Amino acid sequence: MSITVSWDTEAEQPPARLAAWRSMNAVVRGAKEEWLDLFAADATVEDPVGPSFFDEEGKGHHGREGISAFWDKTIGQVERFEFTIRDSHAAGDEVANVGTITTYLPGNYRVDTDGVFVYRVGEDGLIRSMRAFWETERAMATAREVKD
Repeated sequence: MSITVSWDTEAEQPPARLAAWRSMNAVVRGAKEEWLDLFAADATVEDPVGPSFFDEEGKGHHGREGISAFWDKTIGQVERFEFTIRDSHAAGDEVANVGTITTYLPGNYRVDTDGVFVYRVGEDGLIRSMRAFWETERAMATAREVKD
């Protein structure tokens, strides 16, 4: 697995940016328990924001149990992830990252998802919410077979 997230974690960074970086790196490595431990007990994940085939009601995934089920339904089904963050805007207890998540799916398919990924943390540095703004149709339009 390659990690294309490249922030200088030795330099002092806002807590939300560090939490986002840790989240992406745990996803890339398939480290589910490590990823779950980054979230507060009452956290919410909306990925994508609004109704989708991952969340028909569009209310998000809540708490460790809901977020764990989200992993199993989505992240756990992907063979490989690459994150390319082109810009990052930190303010207060949040960060908005602009970039592309490339997923390699079973059957040799690749999908590029362009979006804005917003993380909010508490004073303890744990993620309180993660909201991903991306369009299903745009992402699915990039689906293509990967040739070895």
